[in-house]
Amino acid sequence: MILLNFSHPLTPDHIRQIEALAGQKIERVVEVHSQIDPQQPLVSQVIGLADAAGLTPAEWQTLPLLVNPPSLNFIAVVLLAELHGRCGYFPAHLRLRPVQGSLPPQYEVAEILNLQAVRDEARQRRNPNNKP
Repeated sequence: MILLNFSHPLTPDHIRQIEALAGQKIERVVEVHSQIDPQQPLVSQVIGLADAAGLTPAEWQTLPLLVNPPSLNFIAVVLLAELHGRCGYFPAHLRLRPVQGSLPPQYEVAEILNLQAVRDEARQRRNPNNKP
């Protein structure tokens, strides 16, 4: 599995947590710094973030990908749309959460979100006559 990290650096403990949840080894972590210039148009900057991952069109469509999204919501939603276009599906995403009572603040892996499954299940709710 290839982990595309558009957020803060992940620790070796995070990687172990992710591998345990996913049930597979992370072959490579691709670090992409997701800083943007808020004075410039967002979409072109997010395209640049996706380009910075360095994957070919075939790799976007065939590699097992896991995404740690950027923290800023407006970057994350545009990136999600960009990645869907490149992959042809919604890649799985990480959700991190704060460790309660930790000083300094620390984060742990909460879950892996299967966004394609969320989308597929939501399609069943599109028609109110369909039963999920």
